[in-house]
Amino acid sequence: MNTPPLLDLRVRALRWEAEDVLSLELDAPDGAALPPFEAGAHIDLHLPDGGPVRSYSLLNDPAERHRYVVAVHRHPASRGGSRWLHERLRCGQRLAVGTPRNNFPLDESAALSVLFAGGIGITPLLGMARRLGTIGRPWRLHYASRSRAHAAFLPELQALARSTGGELDLHFDDERGRLLDLPGLVSALPPTAHAYCCGPLPMLEAFEQATAGWAPERVHREYFAARESAATDGGFTVEAARSGQRVRVQPGQTILDALIGVGIEPMYSCREGVCGTCEVGVIAGQPDHRDLVLTEAERAAGRRILVCCSGSKSDTLVLDL
Repeated sequence: MNTPPLLDLRVRALRWEAEDVLSLELDAPDGAALPPFEAGAHIDLHLPDGGPVRSYSLLNDPAERHRYVVAVHRHPASRGGSRWLHERLRCGQRLAVGTPRNNFPLDESAALSVLFAGGIGITPLLGMARRLGTIGRPWRLHYASRSRAHAAFLPELQALARSTGGELDLHFDDERGRLLDLPGLVSALPPTAHAYCCGPLPMLEAFEQATAGWAPERVHREYFAARESAATDGGFTVEAARSGQRVRVQPGQTILDALIGVGIEPMYSCREGVCGTCEVGVIAGQPDHRDLVLTEAERAAGRRILVCCSGSKSDTLVLDL
């Protein structure tokens, strides 16, 4: 698999958006147009000096080719990514950035797109609302946050709803005294609507339960944290087809760690099966999927695997490496 070269981008602007939320605007130092992207796409930021790689959703209008805009929530349990970006990143600094990839595409043909956002999960859905407004498609956004102070992009969302005729429902837990009634909102949707959700795990689990009887093509969700530990059962062999090298994946070990241990290092980022960076082709064998990226159809086909978290149901798994 050929990996596109990293982009050398400049931090043009940093902006405080809400409590613990910072937005980053990135552009090319020479003013060149950036690779195109679609609503729902994300980019990988490669932090300097061997730092971690972190994935962030693009929130600006896909029609823009001069910049990428992402938002970073400073997580209290940060392992170095969000904390570094909040504390050390400066305007004018250069970052290595992966080209856009999309595991959360927008169906622009839907009669109505209903977006459910929780906290920092607003970022891909803001990009979707902007795109739907641009092409004149109807949209409705339910944005839940624990408080108004923690809700990012409120002025932009309100202006977007006014200018495009979209519907905006702002739900702040501390003001309403309860969580967003996601099951009730989903049950009231028309049968032609498409529903999208991005937010914390409890919200996504409630969304999956509420849409369990829907046609799969109408349900769209994106996780930014793993549902459970990504460690696999192990006890199988992986073969790298291009070199013929074989490596044993031990119980409790991931395929990714086993490969790195013998000097084979595919691209990876989150290590939790939510970003899709480590996706590899499967030539032979039966994957045991543990990720939150592949669709049910892709899992059933068994031709792709995320090596950071998934395992094997067969004794040997041959990968396109």
